[in-house]
Amino acid sequence: MTSKPFRIAVSDDTLDDLRARLARTRFTAASDAVHWAAGTDPGYLRELVAYWAHDFDWRAAETKLNAHPHYLAEVGGRQVHFVHIRGKRAEGAPAPLPLILTHGWPSSFVEMLRVVGPLTDPAAHGGDPADAFDVIVPSLPGFLYSELPQEPFTRRGVAEIWHSLMTETLGYDHYGAFGGDIGGGVTQWLGALYPDEVVGVHVTSAVITTQFDEHPATAEEQAFLDDLDAYDASDQGYSEIMCTRPDTIAAALNDSPAGLVAWIVDKYKDWSDCRGNLETRWDKDTILTVATLYWATESIGSSFRQYYDYPSNKPLPVIPVPAAVTLSNEPAFANYPRSLADRIFADLRHWHTPERGGHFMAHEEPGQVVDDVRAFFGPLRRGH
Repeated sequence: MTSKPFRIAVSDDTLDDLRARLARTRFTAASDAVHWAAGTDPGYLRELVAYWAHDFDWRAAETKLNAHPHYLAEVGGRQVHFVHIRGKRAEGAPAPLPLILTHGWPSSFVEMLRVVGPLTDPAAHGGDPADAFDVIVPSLPGFLYSELPQEPFTRRGVAEIWHSLMTETLGYDHYGAFGGDIGGGVTQWLGALYPDEVVGVHVTSAVITTQFDEHPATAEEQAFLDDLDAYDASDQGYSEIMCTRPDTIAAALNDSPAGLVAWIVDKYKDWSDCRGNLETRWDKDTILTVATLYWATESIGSSFRQYYDYPSNKPLPVIPVPAAVTLSNEPAFANYPRSLADRIFADLRHWHTPERGGHFMAHEEPGQVVDDVRAFFGPLRRGH
């Protein structure tokens, strides 16, 4: 398997059509006097759409994205897009450790870009040059420039694709893995399936087993599970429709850029550690960079496939490789007990609950992620 260089290039016709559609947006009235109580606030959406139509500079964003080396590769008969940045090797130091970073939904490779520089060139960012990584950031199947698999989208299936990408396409004989949300599930499966090649796994999402038959949940664990159910009851409307009627909502969002960005930004606001102020974590230019990528690739509908195919996922086995958790500070994970992680990870070596940085932690708190990645993987790179 080989890869070929790729550049993001959205056509002028696509951008002209986008701006014309934005100019014709029909906005709705708020359903609640409390801003954001019923979903994306219509007032904020008007502001965001106006900025997208008149002030957002996609070409500047595109140039910034293309400053990173992008590639396409055929893996398992399907196209995979990824960013691949080689680490700066210190004189006399071992080769940089390969590290694959996997995003979740409604996210993209953009989420991981703020940690790339410090991880690949630590000396230029005040770090130890011996801590350099080769960083690989793929787009999940069905997201942006990566094609859906021919079989159902499962986290195990993506892990199998990623392993082929890392070992066969890129030629690495060992590597580490990091991710959150869907990416956290993929990362766990990498550790479960490939303990000889994966030196360690690092996740930012709560890890919850479904296997309580032999060892029933403790009182603390059950309290968390009950709280999670209560949270889901107020938040899961988006997932219910994507799990059961994805094509219906995709038809609307693929045709309306305002609807598309409203669907995305609702989760950015709810799941980020922004204390109610979205733009403390996501400025308009970054939001619209991601939204334009989804729009130009017409991939919002295919990004729903992992929800529709979710029943195809199998229970995760115990993961034998060294593991780390930097727990996301978001409502769904409040009071998450470490004992639940210990049920999944046989060798949990790094446990950190920093109480800052939400669902999109690599973007929200890049310094924190870099520090934890270095601390966890540092001892693991010595034997390779």
